[in-house]
Amino acid sequence: MRAKAFLATTALTTVIGHQATAQTTDLNYGQYGLPGLVEMPIAQSAPEGEIASTIVMRDGLFRLNFAGQLTDRLSGSASYTVTDLYDSTGVGIDDGQFERSFSLQYRLINESEYLPAVAIGMRDFLNPGRFQSEYLVATKSIGDNLAVTAGLGWGAMGTHEGFDNPISGRSTRPTFDETTPEGQLATDQWFAGDAAFFGGASYQINDKWGVTAEYSSIAYPQEAYAPVLDVNSSYNFGVTYRPADGVQVALASLYGSEISLSASFVLNANNRPGMSGIEGAPAPIKVRSANVRAAQTWDRSTLPEAGLRAALQALLEIEGIRLTGLEVTDTTARVRYVNTRYRSQAQALGRVSRMMTQIMPGSVETFILEPEQRGIPLSATTIQRSDLEALENRGGASEAMFERAQFSDAGSDAGLTAVDTGAPAFSWGISPYFTLNSLSTDGSMSVDGGLKLSARYQITPQTVISGAIVQSLLNNDGKDPVVDTTPDLQNVRTDGGYYGDDGVPVLQSLAITHYGRPGTNLYSRVSAGYLETMYGGVSTELLWKPVESSFGFGAELNYVAQRDTDMGFGFDEYDYDVLTGHVSAYYDFGDGIHSQLDLGRYLAGDWGGRVTLAREYDNGVQISAYVSQTEVSYEDFGDGSYNKGVRITIPQDFLTGQPSRKDYGTTLRTRSGDGGAMLNVDGRLYNIVRDAHHDDLNDTWGRFWR
Repeated sequence: MRAKAFLATTALTTVIGHQATAQTTDLNYGQYGLPGLVEMPIAQSAPEGEIASTIVMRDGLFRLNFAGQLTDRLSGSASYTVTDLYDSTGVGIDDGQFERSFSLQYRLINESEYLPAVAIGMRDFLNPGRFQSEYLVATKSIGDNLAVTAGLGWGAMGTHEGFDNPISGRSTRPTFDETTPEGQLATDQWFAGDAAFFGGASYQINDKWGVTAEYSSIAYPQEAYAPVLDVNSSYNFGVTYRPADGVQVALASLYGSEISLSASFVLNANNRPGMSGIEGAPAPIKVRSANVRAAQTWDRSTLPEAGLRAALQALLEIEGIRLTGLEVTDTTARVRYVNTRYRSQAQALGRVSRMMTQIMPGSVETFILEPEQRGIPLSATTIQRSDLEALENRGGASEAMFERAQFSDAGSDAGLTAVDTGAPAFSWGISPYFTLNSLSTDGSMSVDGGLKLSARYQITPQTVISGAIVQSLLNNDGKDPVVDTTPDLQNVRTDGGYYGDDGVPVLQSLAITHYGRPGTNLYSRVSAGYLETMYGGVSTELLWKPVESSFGFGAELNYVAQRDTDMGFGFDEYDYDVLTGHVSAYYDFGDGIHSQLDLGRYLAGDWGGRVTLAREYDNGVQISAYVSQTEVSYEDFGDGSYNKGVRITIPQDFLTGQPSRKDYGTTLRTRSGDGGAMLNVDGRLYNIVRDAHHDDLNDTWGRFWR
């Protein structure tokens, strides 16, 4: 042990004492999702906004990691692992057991000329789990290609050549108990028990090839419920290859007994593949002459309002923007429109403004722009035409225009002349779908994929009937229900895997929804019908959200019944109905950080709350995490203990560079228990409303002139 401790201590001394520039080597993504060596972590962080997906394969293990650099210092990952485990005897092997884990790392000290980067981290920190570890690690760059790492680990990372915990008050670590419900915060385990040294180095040979070596502090003991891996050596070695930007392939020798293959795919939310976008250039600002600008009125006989509406409508259609209303006086033009193309409402504002300078009479100085979604006006942005003319080609024009613009609640319909958009009332489409859910009562994954037929009929701008029929091509298992692990709770989610598994087309949803503006700063929604896969009924929502406020407050009330698993029109199979709802508080912290707190009653009749934190980058990529806690005891809840998960959303324009309001998202969650389960309703108000309000406009205002 002394030799191993000396090796790690020597590495740590080298790290701290060697004079070199700060982080210059390329980062490898390790087998636990975050930047690392092979299995051991490093203290260096990826660039802020970087998102990575890593697949790891070896005999007896398959792991899928999703990682993100959430802030400059904080990084996190979610891992889904299928692995062989020793059974309760510690001798037999249970093949292909499914495990979920979440990890966090925070960089305490930035690397400098003399000091290493230092980070603290936790693996599998939400569970008293098989991979749970805590660590303190330091990494130092030496030249442009070499980085040396040393650290101290606890938990699984403290099992090889461990020694007494240097934190005297945490000398004993509770023994892992397979019967402990998964999902509880295992705070009694954190930094407790024996500690052990680990270390290693990575060397980047050239732009494509690199090598890594590490001394691991994970012993993989042969004991009950432990992962299966024979340890013949504490040293791991790896070779990495980068065939293209954002792609890393790694081959590693593990513990002298196994070979692993991994592949990482990386993108950065701040540097989208389509660069800044490849949309067509906007129309130039039409600058008025001094004489025209001085006019106090305009001749309606030669330039009638009907002609203005028709001309503006035609120009906006070129931009993928539908004109729905226009009011023109001698000096002011108020325009209401639907942005169907640009993810950034600020960019749509800029495009509409430019087109208005082409059409509006010279005496019209003030433009009032009111974006609309789901038939409801979201805000009013007032811009002076002379500011557009003066700032278009000036440095700092975006900041100057934002400072001069005025933001307020949208005006009433009074005075607006409605414009027929010409959009068809009925629309439909067919698309593929794929879902990965942890919904069944035994904790296994439910995989589904197939075709979806979606249709909608617009009764009025504010009222729509929409629905979807899906044909599964994968989820046709016809399994009988397993033993109910939560007998005191209605199976409001854990039977989700049985819905639509008969191999025939099923009705996923069919509902009528009405949106409204009942008052200043108020927005409403009423939905009725088959609202989602498992429930039908009535859902109502009211949102208070001032345009210039970072705070919003909402309330939702639903009365729903559980649908039959054949996903037809019936509600007889479960004979279960419930009144559920929440009050919600929303706050925008700025810099793309959003929060949401929901308090109320859930689908199983339990009471509690959910906290959601989200980071949204300027390019629209969003990473959010949520956790729900209710009055349901861990024993009644069963595996999972409470609902939690991570969602990643990537807008289509990030990937293609072409303007679009579509996005793609997936939610990574632990077992979805019946406690803390919420109704899935399309079109909740806050995310519809906020992107046309002050804070969100500010985040993407740099696109106003694009």
